[in-house]
Amino acid sequence: MPSVSMTINGKKVLGEVEARTLLVDFIREDQRLTGTHVGCDTSQCGACVIHINGEAVKSCTMLAVQANGAEITTIEGLANGDELHPMQEAFRDNHGLQCGFCTPGMIMSAVALAKRNSAPSEKEVRHYLEGNLCRCTGYHNIVKSVIAGARAMS
Repeated sequence: MPSVSMTINGKKVLGEVEARTLLVDFIREDQRLTGTHVGCDTSQCGACVIHINGEAVKSCTMLAVQANGAEITTIEGLANGDELHPMQEAFRDNHGLQCGFCTPGMIMSAVALAKRNSAPSEKEVRHYLEGNLCRCTGYHNIVKSVIAGARAMS
């Protein structure tokens, strides 16, 4: 079995994986970081979004061996101890979540957008989040949360 080595949330991790192991499965099952969700297995829903070397990526679209040597941040790595990341606070404060299943992927995507654009318009947020599905809301509070989070991050 191939060996992999990567840094996840600032911690160096090593593991042996089958060549066909998806990165999302390595993160959830081997590393026990279950905040990264598996929603569809077809790259449609965005629940599995993480950051790889600073870029938002759907982790169900990558094999673990492809992430060898990468710097990965999951939803668990955003907070600073007990202090929430500004985007996490914005989702909490603006009611940007319902059941919470899509929330980790939404937040990870939103952070990536905010790093590119500290003042996104509602239209830009809606366009950027097209790859993230929420089955509970009409996205209004999610969009408000992203705009507030981007403002807080700048």
